[in-house]
Amino acid sequence: MAVWLIRAGRFGDDESAALEKGLAIIGWESVSAISGINSYGEMKELLAKHYPDKSQRATGNFSGQLWAFYKRIEINDIVVLPLKTGNSTIAIGRIKGPYEYRDGRHTRKVEWIRDDVPRSDFGQDLLYSFGAFMTVCQIQRNDAESRVLAVLNGKKDPQLNGTTPGPQPPPPDPEAPEPEVLVDLEEQAFDQIRMLIESRFKGHELTRLVEAILNIEGYKTYRSPEGPDGGVDILAGHGPMGFDSPKICVQVKSGGKQSDIAIRELEGVISRLGADKGLFVSWDGFNNVAMRSTRDLFFKVRLWDSKQLMTALLKNHEKLPDEIQAELPLKRIWVVVQEE
Repeated sequence: MAVWLIRAGRFGDDESAALEKGLAIIGWESVSAISGINSYGEMKELLAKHYPDKSQRATGNFSGQLWAFYKRIEINDIVVLPLKTGNSTIAIGRIKGPYEYRDGRHTRKVEWIRDDVPRSDFGQDLLYSFGAFMTVCQIQRNDAESRVLAVLNGKKDPQLNGTTPGPQPPPPDPEAPEPEVLVDLEEQAFDQIRMLIESRFKGHELTRLVEAILNIEGYKTYRSPEGPDGGVDILAGHGPMGFDSPKICVQVKSGGKQSDIAIRELEGVISRLGADKGLFVSWDGFNNVAMRSTRDLFFKVRLWDSKQLMTALLKNHEKLPDEIQAELPLKRIWVVVQEE
């Protein structure tokens, strides 16, 4: 049994279809069915013809990924899909069928067992591997198989408890070497910032961070004290005294996925207090039913998970109060975008 990272589009374009239809779906749409390919060498020749403007390094990388998807991945191997849309969680499943070319796409049947695993359930080394800047990649370092299997079974990564990783796996077949693995540095940075926030803004402290961001955005705020809050953690309004619209009710939850019921409760608070809009911040995100209500609530409520909150934080970090900047020491850097 092996563990494979299989993405569903550079920007998560095929994530919904993959999860709903029970598939792994990869790109390379310009390459037709590869069922007749009999060797890795043939795959390299095919990709070189399809991408004549690409370098040998790039076509070799593409060939290795397609060959792995086509031949190396076996039935019951584990699939890891870091989600770029929705809650920025991780989906895990098992391969249940051979390669199929359907509707112009390269696919494998997958039984998706969990689609809501928090990134915090994995150790940083595994998250680093999941951040490979590739569509298909085998994850095999640091006893990855047993650790991902533990999470698949509803536990946290044993490495978070200090368990020593097992032995390293044997090297791959030299006939079809692993493609060169590039890492998505932006995703890795988000994971590190996420862990820093979790350690320094636990519980009601997360509300303080959200309030600081709203203040920078021009809102006057009232933050409820810790304890029962009557369904609202922050009241925010524009204008010199906060009397101007939009008037916002903000609910902040630092733990646990939130349901559509919790969102409806926030809607009730908005009506009761005469506010215009609502913002629901849930560090662990929202369940699938809640996410499906996003369109109907577009003009009433915004939903932020950890990714949206961190995006707002990074946008405003240099303007945050000194004490919060001291708690979240961050530095802006520039990196080259990997195009191949």
